[in-house]
Amino acid sequence: MSKSKRFNPSKSNPSFFPESLRKRLSDDLQLQGMADRTVKAYVRAVRQLAEFLKRSPEEVCDDHIREYFLHLKNDRRFANGSLRVSLAGIRFFYRNTCRREFPSLDLLRLQSINALPEVITIKQVHQIVDATTTLRMRTYFWTVYSLGLRLNEGLHLQVGDIDAARGLVHIHRGKGAKDRYITLPTSTLLMLREYWVTHRNKRWLFPADGRNHTLAKKGVSVAKTPMSEAAVQGAMKLITTKIDFGKKVSLHTLRHSYATHLLEAGVSLKFIQQALGHSSLQTTMIYLHLSETGEANARQVIEKIFVR
Repeated sequence: MSKSKRFNPSKSNPSFFPESLRKRLSDDLQLQGMADRTVKAYVRAVRQLAEFLKRSPEEVCDDHIREYFLHLKNDRRFANGSLRVSLAGIRFFYRNTCRREFPSLDLLRLQSINALPEVITIKQVHQIVDATTTLRMRTYFWTVYSLGLRLNEGLHLQVGDIDAARGLVHIHRGKGAKDRYITLPTSTLLMLREYWVTHRNKRWLFPADGRNHTLAKKGVSVAKTPMSEAAVQGAMKLITTKIDFGKKVSLHTLRHSYATHLLEAGVSLKFIQQALGHSSLQTTMIYLHLSETGEANARQVIEKIFVR
C-alpha cells in the first residue's frame, strides 16, 4: 500500500471512543500488516459498538456484546458481509488492543454464503469504456479490466511498475501485501502511454488532479497522491446509471469479468489464480460456474481479448 495517505484514527468520532484507544487499535492493526481499508473498517466497527452502548469500549461486558450483535442481526438486519466485518473488528480489538474474555465473540457464527459474482460480457465492458468522457477514466477502467485489478491496485499503479520490454506489470501493493506479475496487453500499454504524456507525473500513472497538482507552465503533474476512490466510483455510477445492464455493476465487476472472460477463452485456472493474486486455488474456482477450463496460450488469448 502506498505511504502517501495513511488512515488517521483521530478523525473518527471521539464521543465514546477515546483517541488513545483508537490510535492504539490503529497501530496494532498496522503492525499486523492490515491494509488501510481494513484499518478503517475495524476502527469503525469498534466506534459503532461504543456509540450504540454509549460507553467506552473499555467499559463493555459480555452482555453488551450479545446485545449489540443481536441488534445488528435482528433490528438493523445487517447482511452477513457487514456482520463479518463488525465481528472481525471487535474481536481483534478485544483479543489484541484491549484484552478481554468475551464468550459471545466465540459463540457468534455467521452463515457462509457463497454468492456468485456478477459479471458482464466483453461487449458490455467496451460499452462502459466507450461511455467515459475523459481519457483518464477511459484508461483507468480499461487498465483495471485488462489486468484484473482491484480498485486500489489500479489507483496505486506507478510508472516503475510497468515492464514494457517483458510485457508485464508488477503489482506490489496488493491485498495482503502479496507481490505478483500480470501479463500486460499491448492495448493497455499503448493507452497508458497515451494518457501518461498528458500529465507526465514522475511517480503515479493515475495522479490526483485539481488545484496545486499541476505545474501550469509545463503541464506536468506534481501530485504526490493518486486520484481518489470517490472519483472512479462516481464515474462508474454515472455510467451504469445511464447504461442499465439489469444488474449491479461496480469496479470490482470488471475484475470478476476479467477472470471469467479468460476462463471462457481457455486460459488455465492456475494462471488466473496467479493473475488475480489469490492465495488459494479454491477462491479462484468460483469462476467455474460459467465455463469449463481448458489449456491455451495465455499471451495470445490476452492480446485477442483486450483489443481497443
